[in-house]
Amino acid sequence: MLIAGFPAGAWGTNCYVVAPAAGEECVIIDPGHEATQGVEDTLAKHRLKPVAVILTHGHIDHVASVVPVCGAHDVPAWIHPRDRYMMSDPEKALGRSIGQQLMGELTIGEPDDVRELTDGAALGLAGLEFTVSHAPGHTKGSVTFRLPESSDVPSVFFSGDLLFAGSVGRSDLPGGSADELMESLARVCLPLDDSTVVLSGHGPQTTIGRERAANPYLGEAARGFGAGSPAPRRGL
Repeated sequence: MLIAGFPAGAWGTNCYVVAPAAGEECVIIDPGHEATQGVEDTLAKHRLKPVAVILTHGHIDHVASVVPVCGAHDVPAWIHPRDRYMMSDPEKALGRSIGQQLMGELTIGEPDDVRELTDGAALGLAGLEFTVSHAPGHTKGSVTFRLPESSDVPSVFFSGDLLFAGSVGRSDLPGGSADELMESLARVCLPLDDSTVVLSGHGPQTTIGRERAANPYLGEAARGFGAGSPAPRRGL
């Protein structure tokens, strides 16, 4: 399997390109702010042909390049219906101005072909099967994607802004909920094998085992949510 990732834009959002191998079809995950050139460079380097864009949630730092990337390759974008409005109205999703000077040139709106993700779906794309888990808390429509273990790699978990190395996504923006986020951690993350590789929306790679042992939020989810937990501030 080939997984190429790079941080993009003002928030250093991780964009991933996933394929069975070089020279084959691929899936692009979360092409966010200023990710277009990085996507094109990755496709050229590995001789890949995109078949879809899939989105962990609708915040602008994860979807800002969806329209140009989908348009350039004539592929659909997949997003949970609860977050779909964010592509066309990112400021409503944040409860504040995104700041055009910071963002620079920005394409607001949907690509021509938008398809909706559902909890538990097995999404077969580019010869890969992504298991979709609805994981609200950071946003109402946040999802994660998991690839099963194969002969050459352990299971891979694209956690979006649900779980980070040492932390979790913020829950203080419109549609966020600390209670829902902790429930999603318990329901979606805790059952995964310790060997599962976690590729998150921001920051470095980790594993479920490492986070189970050291991440205070995942530990709290295992014990039961406590109302006194401080809200993390990762991502938007």
